[in-house]
Amino acid sequence: VIMKWQNAITDFQLFLKIERGRSKNTIESYSRDLKKLTTFLKEHHILSSPIVIDEHTVQQFIYEIAKKVTPRSQARIISGLRSFFDYLIFEEYRKSNPTDLIEAPKIGRKLPDTLSENEINELITSIDLSHSQGERNRAILETMYSCGLRVSEIILLKISDLFFEEGFVRVIGKGNKQRFVPIHSIAQKYILSYCNHNRNQIKPQKGFEDTVFLNRRGKELSRQMIFIILKDLAIKIKLSKKISPHTLRHSFATHLLKNGADLRAIQQMLGHESITTTEIYVHLDKSYLKEVVETFHPRK
Repeated sequence: VIMKWQNAITDFQLFLKIERGRSKNTIESYSRDLKKLTTFLKEHHILSSPIVIDEHTVQQFIYEIAKKVTPRSQARIISGLRSFFDYLIFEEYRKSNPTDLIEAPKIGRKLPDTLSENEINELITSIDLSHSQGERNRAILETMYSCGLRVSEIILLKISDLFFEEGFVRVIGKGNKQRFVPIHSIAQKYILSYCNHNRNQIKPQKGFEDTVFLNRRGKELSRQMIFIILKDLAIKIKLSKKISPHTLRHSFATHLLKNGADLRAIQQMLGHESITTTEIYVHLDKSYLKEVVETFHPRK
C-alpha cells in the first residue's frame, strides 16, 4: 500500500486525541514537526512513504533540522517522530521504528527565572487600570500567580469553575485532568472586579459565554496574547529577567516552598503527575538551603 503522508498524519492526530487523550497543543506541535519532515522530503526529491522511510533518511532530516533549532526543539521533534512511527507499528503498517537509533540531544534542566515577591507586586501594580483591558490583565496575572496555573489553564478557565464560596477554582490541566486549587482572596477580588466592570461590557461570542477572560471580540485569549501582556509589563518596569507566563507558575511554587509549604501539597496544586517534576520546579538556590540548615539544624 502506498500510504500518503497527509492521510497518515490525519490518522495519527485522531489516534493522539481519542486513544491517548493528548491536548490540542501537543497534537498541533507533533503535526508541525511531521510537516517539517514532509517538506524536507519534497525539497530533496525523496519519494519515501511513511511505511518505507528508513533511518538513514530520518537521520539526514534530523541533522538538517539540528542546524536551525535549539537542542530542546530537536529533542521534541525526535520524540514526536518516534511516537508517529510507534503508532504505525501499533497499527501494523511497519515492523520497526526508524528513530530507534537516533540519539536525542541531552538537555540540561534549565530552570526558569523566578521573580521575587516584590517583582511580582511591581508587575501587577504597573498595569494601567484606566485602559479598558487593565482590570482583566490584572486579574489574569494575579490568578496565574495565586494558583500557579499554566497558560492554557488560565485561557480555558470558566465562570462555572469558580467556587469562591469555598475558596477554590476548578482547573482543567494536561490530559483533561481536573484539580481543585485554592484561590487567594486578592485574586477573587480582582476577578469579580473585572467581571463587574469590564467583562459585562463585552458580548461573548457563541461558545464563550462561560469563559472568564475574554478578548475584545468576546472570545478566549490566545497564549500569545498572555505572553505579550507580560513582556510589555516587564519592559515597563525595566525588568532584566527573561519572563513568560510560566515564570509566574514557577514563582508560585518557589515562594510556597520558601515559606515552608510541603512538596506534596505543591505537587497537587501544580497538577504534576510525578513528584520529580515538582522537585525540578522548586530547585532553589543553594543559599536558601544553607540558610535552612543554619536556622534549623541542632548543631548550629
